[in-house]
Amino acid sequence: MEITRRTRLQLRLQGVLFTTLFIAIIGMLAWLSTRYVYQADWTAGARNSVSEDTRQLLDQLDGPVAITAFVRDDELLHTRIQDLVGSYQRFKDDISLTFVNPDTVPERVRELGISVNGALVVDYQGRTENIQSLGERQLTNTLLRLSRQDERWIVFLTGHGEREPYGEANYGLGIFGGELKRKGLNVQAINLAETAIPDNTHLLVVASPRVDLLPGEVELLRDYVDRGGNLLWLAEPGDLHGLEPLAEQLGIEFLPGMVVDANTRLFGVENPSFVVITRYPRHEVTTALDTVTVFPETAALEAMDGGEWTATPLLTTQERSWTEQGKLEGNIRFDEDTDEHAGPLDIGFILSRTPASEDAGAAEPAEQRIIVIGDGDFLSNTYLGNAGNLGLGLNMVHWLSHDDAFINIRISAAPDVNLELGRTTQAAIGIGFLFALPALLLISGIVVWLRRRRR
Repeated sequence: MEITRRTRLQLRLQGVLFTTLFIAIIGMLAWLSTRYVYQADWTAGARNSVSEDTRQLLDQLDGPVAITAFVRDDELLHTRIQDLVGSYQRFKDDISLTFVNPDTVPERVRELGISVNGALVVDYQGRTENIQSLGERQLTNTLLRLSRQDERWIVFLTGHGEREPYGEANYGLGIFGGELKRKGLNVQAINLAETAIPDNTHLLVVASPRVDLLPGEVELLRDYVDRGGNLLWLAEPGDLHGLEPLAEQLGIEFLPGMVVDANTRLFGVENPSFVVITRYPRHEVTTALDTVTVFPETAALEAMDGGEWTATPLLTTQERSWTEQGKLEGNIRFDEDTDEHAGPLDIGFILSRTPASEDAGAAEPAEQRIIVIGDGDFLSNTYLGNAGNLGLGLNMVHWLSHDDAFINIRISAAPDVNLELGRTTQAAIGIGFLFALPALLLISGIVVWLRRRRR
């Protein structure tokens, strides 16, 4: 082809046009990337994406979700949290993530009960909840709890000197009641002398009455239990104030005296009436509970055998403890020749059963759940802030009101994450890298050197 001035001009125009169109296409793609996002997970089993159960939950959430991560200068943990929340943001774009250094806001950390580096605070529709351990299962179940908690009614019994959920005195449960409301739970106080137990009660709390209940009120409590109601009973050492029939119905016996724990001095506690619990059974109530709990002035309990309840010890003291029946003065010691019981002692029990349905064709009723604790001080305004008391109290309420483990998330995992080699293979690899490979490189170098020398 003959190159003329005209053909040169055409080629230049083609070049300019191509460059212009190329830049325009690149700019258009860049603009589209800001408006539309496409991501693909090509890992085995799609283990870097949230499960189908989580996606269905995110589709049902109405409104934004705010997540605050309290992280110090830890780049690895920072990235891990970003990746976890980012997998949720792919399916719900109004989830926000904010990082806060807990050292810069100590008052807020204390108010929210943050105890570990990397804790998350999830806020949804004015309700908040903390997550102490990272994972899809924990975050998804927290979102589900927050989306359903406005349906849960927690009823506190009053009228007999009980610890009230709005009480501001040291004896009261005002701070704990405020935490329940902050998490979206409906808290109500009732007096059985004025009204019956509401039918929509998810959990009834009897918190340390100081005056005897009337026989009719005790019968109302027993009837509530017979009908499958969930109960949290915070008792105290000594008089049960008319609740002996309820204890008999539950198959629980209160041992006389007050528990004395000689191990408390190891934690700097000089008061012998304080009990420190350091270990917990594997149960939904104690999930992620890795701190000690403190119980001032508690009673020991025993579960009777052969009853209809499945009884599981929840709180157990250490060996150097006993039920002291004398005054806590002077030199206190365990007396073997008396009715005092030596530790370890149970100060809390989990009771469960499946009530029989009156209608043969009806679906199987939900599991009935009851927790009995020999002390109510640990949730009071005075002692709630000690160690893991608040976390234990919230876990008990969640479990008793059936807010535990809503979704058993099926976490995707890589099919092969471990490489197992035999001794012969390991030896061959070791010899190969230590001797054979260096020798091969040395021989190759010598051969190359000899060839160049002959030229």
